Amino acid sequence: MKCFIGIDLGSTTTKAVIVDEDGQALGHGITNSRSNYDTASRVAQMEASISTRLTLFRQRLDAIPELKGKITGLLDDLERYFRLELFLEQLDDLHQTCLKSARDLSIFGGGADLSEALEEIFQQLNKTLESLFAPGAARKSDFFRDLAGSAYMHVGEEVATQMGLSFETLLNIYDKSIIEVENRPPAHNLDEKFMNALDRVLKQTDISGDLMRKPIQSALEEEIEACYIVGTGYGRVRLPFPKEHIRSEILCHGLGAHLMYPNTRTVLDIGGQDTKGIQVDESGIVANFQMNDRCAAGCGRYLGYIADEMNMGLHELGPMAMKSTRSVRINSTCTVFAGAELRDRLALGEKREDIVAGLHRAIILRAMSIISRSGGVSNEFTFTGGVAKNEAAVKELRKLVVENYGDVKINIDPESIYTGALGAAEFARRSGTGSKVH
Repeated sequence: MKCFIGIDLGSTTTKAVIVDEDGQALGHGITNSRSNYDTASRVAQMEASISTRLTLFRQRLDAIPELKGKITGLLDDLERYFRLELFLEQLDDLHQTCLKSARDLSIFGGGADLSEALEEIFQQLNKTLESLFAPGAARKSDFFRDLAGSAYMHVGEEVATQMGLSFETLLNIYDKSIIEVENRPPAHNLDEKFMNALDRVLKQTDISGDLMRKPIQSALEEEIEACYIVGTGYGRVRLPFPKEHIRSEILCHGLGAHLMYPNTRTVLDIGGQDTKGIQVDESGIVANFQMNDRCAAGCGRYLGYIADEMNMGLHELGPMAMKSTRSVRINSTCTVFAGAELRDRLALGEKREDIVAGLHRAIILRAMSIISRSGGVSNEFTFTGGVAKNEAAVKELRKLVVENYGDVKINIDPESIYTGALGAAEFARRSGTGSKVH
């Protein structure tokens, strides 16, 4: 099967989308952006390939009458067990890498009990983290680093206290080891992991093994041939692609938003490092655009900095802001001064949720200024980028769009973070097949 791939290397996350010859999206994947952009690109492609396999599984299983009404649940369980296998493999790699780091420290006079402490930590981590993949379990993140790091810090601090060791030393071991592990992700034996996951699914159902085993094996045997790849995003110049395979993120977000919502004429993308206001025509071609300056004020990085200052996860900011009863006016969205203003507000007795709500309003006000300079809002308006998943940001955006432009239709796709990668994949398809804009 011929396919085309778009990769969006952002400052925070790297995304990939795979489309077929007709431009239909087959799969998408996301991972943390790393200093090693080759690895980030490879992992995002691997994740998109996994997603594509799941799409092929569904296509095969949809043809089986006996499975009607059961396929979604079966595939959810299959992916959950598959993800668990991947996760446990990486967790074991992290375990062994931490032990090696501890042995290296021991050579230079490190504590002899470090290895014993790590064995206890990872014994607890295996039990704790495996439960995150139980049916119905909620995970705050799908990234290995986030899940492992949060649990390691919690368990590691307890073990360090019990054994009279330095928690800082254990944390340093983790910080050194996670970088190594992230740069060698579990990309081998994926077909075997899928079949192992299928065995676990079949054990908990009364469905005949042949009904699922043969079509899934057939889907795994289908070759996914990448005919053309296009890269975009904040870090696109660092992607290991030739120049002709690179497109600007302005073009890719404009085209991607058009593919999701053909009537889109205005696009707002708030990414990790920049904000873009884009005007497109009826074919998704960029007619005008504006971006923020080099400062990352009001972007995802700014929110990340605020989360760090408040000792919170980035994903917790939106829900906290939604609890606000009054929005505190924030004078600056400058990352450099954000910490100082935040501490001043707290010292004045302002509530955390009101401060965070004010921060979200300040960010969207800055974005609305960029949109205005690009030509304002006309016809349908599409919000893309990671910040589009932040409910407080969306709430402020809707309010300000109505105040300034009236009752405009606002599109926010649950998969909006993949908009740039989708546009890049379409550029790849057009380049690979000789298709023209239509």
